[in-house]
Amino acid sequence: MATADVTILGAGVFGLSIAFCCAQRGARVRVIDPAGIASGSSGGIVGALAPHTPDLWLPKKQFQLESLLYSRSFWSEVETMSGLPTGFANHGRLQPINEERLIALALSRVVDAAQNWGDVAVWEVISATKAGEWAPPSATGQLIHDTLSAHIHPQQATQALGQAVENLGGVITSAGARQGAIVDARGWQGLVEISETLGQEIGNGVKGQAALLDFARPGEPQLFADGLHIVPHLDGTVAIGSTSERYFKSPTDTDGQLNDLIAKAKKLFPVLRDAPVLARWAGVRPRASTRAPMLGAHPVNPGWFIANGGFKIGFGMAPKIGQVMAALILDGEDHIPDDFRASASMT
Repeated sequence: MATADVTILGAGVFGLSIAFCCAQRGARVRVIDPAGIASGSSGGIVGALAPHTPDLWLPKKQFQLESLLYSRSFWSEVETMSGLPTGFANHGRLQPINEERLIALALSRVVDAAQNWGDVAVWEVISATKAGEWAPPSATGQLIHDTLSAHIHPQQATQALGQAVENLGGVITSAGARQGAIVDARGWQGLVEISETLGQEIGNGVKGQAALLDFARPGEPQLFADGLHIVPHLDGTVAIGSTSERYFKSPTDTDGQLNDLIAKAKKLFPVLRDAPVLARWAGVRPRASTRAPMLGAHPVNPGWFIANGGFKIGFGMAPKIGQVMAALILDGEDHIPDDFRASASMT
């Protein structure tokens, strides 16, 4: 590629999704990442695509809803274009209701979901016996079941995205000229660099540790209980995650906190008790100070764009972010919620 219409710094899920959406529209795309595809938190193993609760509706929740719905066709297109699996599946989620007083709250959200999600997904309260063996323990015997939640295999999905970008004529490289529109999608280290330049913290990194178990439950919903995500991947593994560590020495080393997480998961879900651990993973997730993605005009470099701060909802937001950023970069159409702009993190 002699020249590029769009140069993206960072080959995580945000950068690759923007590259894919731009390349689909015929733009010449270059993605630059010295460490390669998904070398940071986008190369994880959990992949829980879970929505916020359907009450107290906000632009952030609307954006996430639209992105989760778009995910169903987005990842299918990625698989078709790349010929590789992404691990995406829309199998919903189960959560326990452990206090009687919370049953009424959960039931009130049935109405909120009908109003804010419409007929595209359901939030309901069901008996734990209905869910069978694959269910979180519930002190009340009641569970929240939603059909909007999905899951994905992050490592598979990012490799498929990278291949799709290249199959569309894009270039992914460790170094190269910054040409055309420049998008900064460098993850947590990019946020730290910008914060240091501005002299105020607009974002940071939060480490997470997770494990992959040899336990096959493809087709089942993901589970969420006591802060744990249990994700049954399509490849016959189950992911457990994750810790949240604001302060850490090594961004990629696992330690006793993960051992405790695995022990907690096996105690909470006895069905996993004898499942061998296949892999241990750690990485640092980029967290903007608003806890929302940071999109649009770059806060430091005039004329640049930024797409960062996915934190725990990055994969769920990435399809819509790719679409919205492509429209901004290629057409000048700005559909970014005000809460997502860098200026929101600087107030």
